[in-house]
Amino acid sequence: MPEQARLLPGAPVAQAVLADVSERVGKLKAQGVTPSLATVLVGDDDASAGYIRIKQRQAAELGFASPHRHLPGDTSQEQLYEVIAELNADTGVHGVLIQYPIPAHLDYDAALQTLDPDKDVDGMHPLNMGRLAIGLPGPLPCTPAGIEALLAYYDIPVAGHEVVILGRGATLGRPLAMLLAQKRPTANAAVTVVHTGVPDWDRYTRRAEILVAAAGVPGIIQPEHVRPGATVIGAGVRYAGKRLLPDVAEECAEVAGAITPRVGGVGPTTVAMLFRNAVSAAERAVATAG
Repeated sequence: MPEQARLLPGAPVAQAVLADVSERVGKLKAQGVTPSLATVLVGDDDASAGYIRIKQRQAAELGFASPHRHLPGDTSQEQLYEVIAELNADTGVHGVLIQYPIPAHLDYDAALQTLDPDKDVDGMHPLNMGRLAIGLPGPLPCTPAGIEALLAYYDIPVAGHEVVILGRGATLGRPLAMLLAQKRPTANAAVTVVHTGVPDWDRYTRRAEILVAAAGVPGIIQPEHVRPGATVIGAGVRYAGKRLLPDVAEECAEVAGAITPRVGGVGPTTVAMLFRNAVSAAERAVATAG
């Protein structure tokens, strides 16, 4: 049993992905096209505004245009639809991010369904989830794609191995299961999805060669839930104020063979995949126009 697990930080993975994105941006600009990622923020939530600023800084560093629409907190569903329709129709905008969460009186899922699926940089439009389910190309959900990239970057064997995902959410657990089960060198795993509604869920996690915690329940994964030497990916988090509360207890590092750090694990790869989806959208738009 290892004394301390090998750490799997997300920053080097993100840097490698973003280096590829930057090169692709350069090729587009050489063709006279500046890729554009538009952001939509509804209301004045400080955390959401902070996330938008981070993405805008990253966009500028990569050479993206980053038009931003900031709507007041009392925006109606119809007004939000109108803004999305404008961005759908703008051929100079290649990707659109609707920052989540939005005010409680608005329906995020309904708004997402009005977005052009090819401009959906989050990869969460129902059409894109359908594309994922049957293996067609399209924007991938960012956190699942980031997890696959992280495992590949650190040469964690996935093909033919047992992956257990604790959590069945639409943004993480379910799409990750579809992604890692597909026949690719960096996937092709035997995947089990289990959730906290299963009384003996730990019976499944203890056999996992790769365990992904995606429940959003702080500290739910304790050392006794981990197979000795397993790879543990902490993807589920909650916040108490500004304090990050991960699903995976820090003591799991004493049992696991490899583990993502408490901070800076999956997060950086998620942002990198957002820009990978955005540059891919710009490339598709150029190919279609040509």
